[in-house]
Amino acid sequence: MRSLTEQDIRNSFINCSKGEAKRLAVPRDLDTRPWADLDFLGWRDPGAPDRSYLVTERADGLIGVTLRFPSSQRGFLHRSMCSLCVTTHPGGGVSLMTARKAGPAGREGNSVGLYMCTDLACSLYVRGRKIPESGIRIEESLTVEQQIDRTVGNLTSFLDKLYV
Repeated sequence: MRSLTEQDIRNSFINCSKGEAKRLAVPRDLDTRPWADLDFLGWRDPGAPDRSYLVTERADGLIGVTLRFPSSQRGFLHRSMCSLCVTTHPGGGVSLMTARKAGPAGREGNSVGLYMCTDLACSLYVRGRKIPESGIRIEESLTVEQQIDRTVGNLTSFLDKLYV
C-alpha cells in the first residue's frame, strides 16, 4: 500500500458524512507505518472504544470505511478466527465489525458485518510481522503471497457489499 496523508484518509470515507470524516481520529504515526507490509490501513478510535476505521486502495481509488463493534470481550479461553486473514485469537482478539452501507441504504440504517482482528493488523499477521496474543498462527499450506491474496480478496468482497 502507498503511504497516505491525513487528507487522503479523510477524503476516502464512503459510509459517513464529510463532517464525520473531518472529525474522526486519524493516526498520528502515519509517517512510521510499515506501508509496504500493509494491504489496508486500520486503526481503532482512541476516543470511542466501539469504533474503528479502515482505508484501502482499490482500482477506483481509496476507500475508507467506518466500523463499529461491541465493546464486550470474550473470555481468554474462547478463540475466534478473523474472516479476513484467518488468524485465530483468544478472548476479544476478533470482533464482529459492522459498517453502515454507502448511500441511501446506509442512511436507512442498513449495514454489513464481518469478523475481523480487533486491532485490524491482518496484513502484519499474514506476513509474520506481528504475532497473535496466543503466540502462534495456524500453519497453512498456502504461501504468504497466496494468504495475502486471500486476505485482499476477503476484504474486497466485504467492501463490495457496502455498495449493494
